[in-house]
Amino acid sequence: LVPQGPSMDANKKVDLKIIIIGALGVGKTSLLHQYVHKTFYEDYRTTLGASILTKVLAVDNTPLKMQIWDTGGQERFRSMVSTFYKGSDGCMLAFDVTDRESFEALDNWRDDFLEKVIPREQDFPMVVLGNKIDICDRQVPKETASAWCKEKDIPYFEVSAKNNINVAEAFETLAKQALTTYKGIFESYLTDSIKLTPNDKPKRSCC
Repeated sequence: LVPQGPSMDANKKVDLKIIIIGALGVGKTSLLHQYVHKTFYEDYRTTLGASILTKVLAVDNTPLKMQIWDTGGQERFRSMVSTFYKGSDGCMLAFDVTDRESFEALDNWRDDFLEKVIPREQDFPMVVLGNKIDICDRQVPKETASAWCKEKDIPYFEVSAKNNINVAEAFETLAKQALTTYKGIFESYLTDSIKLTPNDKPKRSCC
């Protein structure tokens, strides 16, 4: 049933599916647990396939339930991980600032996601996280990562799952993007539904 009225009810809870992707070992699981549970563990096992955590919050007075999918980064699981893309409302690309290869892999991860997400939108809600800024042995300059994100028009956050730096800000920025897109789709659907008047119906033939 399509709700009545010109806009969606701000008090109605919105369910959003967020997916975190990126190379093996960049700290996707650590980032997720820091955001959801405010805890940091260094001895996470490699994620096989995907695991899911839920976070409830309010964005612009709209209650959100974010279902966040943490995916494995091993190359041999790439085809399996891509099956989890469908139905996503937002995508978080993560890399390790101390691992140049994980940054260089962002193009492939992004392209793979955009090729498989339905519907395909180049301006799909997305943010990039450069994790492990607490470690001194840095290989990816902030300027390099920022330039890549600026070219793609994607917000960039320098984060530390260990020290809880910018983690919540990154997730909440993506949540706002996803909610805005969700509302836009909802309003478009509602407008199209209102346009359906009796005059639009095809006339029946007499035979």
